[in-house]
Formats: sequence, structure tokens, C-alpha cells
Amino acid sequence: QVQLVESGGGLVEPGGSLRLSCAASGSIFNIDAMYWDRQAPGKQREWLATITQRNRTTYTNSVKGRFTISRDNAKNTVYLQMNSLKPEDTAVYYCYADVRYDGRYWGQGTQVTVSA
Repeated sequence: QVQLVESGGGLVEPGGSLRLSCAASGSIFNIDAMYWDRQAPGKQREWLATITQRNRTTYTNSVKGRFTISRDNAKNTVYLQMNSLKPEDTAVYYCYADVRYDGRYWGQGTQVTVSA
């Protein structure tokens, strides 16, 4: 099993930045890709970014150029650096991981609010 704990959310003004963290524990050596997605009130969940075991990254168009996903294997942590934040980025942000031979695990989410 894998446990994922997100942190770093909060209130930020439009144009500001936040860095979200997702700390993994447990059977981390079996983790393949890791992801970030979000869910805004009244909207469907939206995939944002993926980072593979080989550090290949992909992004949805709405965040490309503003958000950066990265991983620190020494700290078993994946990050989402979010710049140029907009009010429409307000959502609960989740990280999740695909674990080989096991399945998909989710964190509990962290709230990001972009407002003046």
C-alpha cells in the first residue's frame, strides 16, 4: 500500500504562486506514474499533470506553461509549482499514484483558493 499526503494549499491573490507537495510513504518503490488533478465546486474532476518514473511530464492545456510537476525521489515527494494563478484555478487539488501490481492511490486533497 501507498499513503499520499498533500500540503501547501491556501489562499493566494490572482497572479500569485503556490507550491503543492505530495509526500508518499509505504510501498513507494512500486510507484509508476504520479499525477495531480483538481475538482472545483460544481465541476468535474480535471486531470492536470503527470510525471512518470522516468520524469517524463505531461500537462493539460489549461495549465501548460503555468504549472510544473516535479519529483524529489530522495524525499519521496512530488510537487506542483503553480504560477500566474487565476480565480478559476480555485479547487481542491489531489495527487494520486499508480502502484505496480496494486492499483491507484489518492491523497486527501488540499484546498487552493485564488481570490483578491
